[in-house]
Amino acid sequence: MARLYVILNAAMTLDGKIATVAGDSRISCEKDLDRIHKLRASVDAVMVGLGTVLADDPSLTVRRARGENPLRVVVDSLGKTPTNAKVLDDSARTIIAVTTRAPKRNVERLRVKGAQIIAVGGKEVDLQKLLEKLHELGVRKLLLEGGSTLNWGMLKRGLVDEVRVAVAPYMVGGMNARTLVGGLGFAKISKSISLKLTSIDRVGEDLLLIYRVKGVGVAPKAG
Repeated sequence: MARLYVILNAAMTLDGKIATVAGDSRISCEKDLDRIHKLRASVDAVMVGLGTVLADDPSLTVRRARGENPLRVVVDSLGKTPTNAKVLDDSARTIIAVTTRAPKRNVERLRVKGAQIIAVGGKEVDLQKLLEKLHELGVRKLLLEGGSTLNWGMLKRGLVDEVRVAVAPYMVGGMNARTLVGGLGFAKISKSISLKLTSIDRVGEDLLLIYRVKGVGVAPKAG
């Protein structure tokens, strides 16, 4: 099966947090924000979860670089995206991925706002089927700007090809502060997601690390 290329991009503090306990996620420096917008301009679509929409209300558009706005995709099982959310403005096309459990009234109000609805999955959005649908619509490169939950869902299913993380010079702590990847987690390192470091660069005050995803449960070679 042909599959689109997925880049997980995030900014995190040195202690692995993507937001503080109070939800402050303004971690990237100015130069890293420029990098993110250039990255958005280079992909066909950008995807987030409902949690990110509710917490940050992002536009997911290209404003700090030249290029067209990508297709916006929101993973939202029950169609709870607020109608005044920036992802529903007319600056770019938006797809809301819901489950078959999403109330019809929620789906209809999102359609009225101009969103395209894709229903995949029953209990939760079937991420693999969603990517297949996006591929059918012409998406070949997808930027994942998810929160902890969506990042986990994509990674554990082997749906991410590349990870780009800007590490900012902060340590915020907090047991309940969101980390780069949430979910249930893996019990053993040998069963976890294995990565290969391909690039290290400095972006303003931040350290940019780029990894290729080797796979789930691919143990590194000893030595």
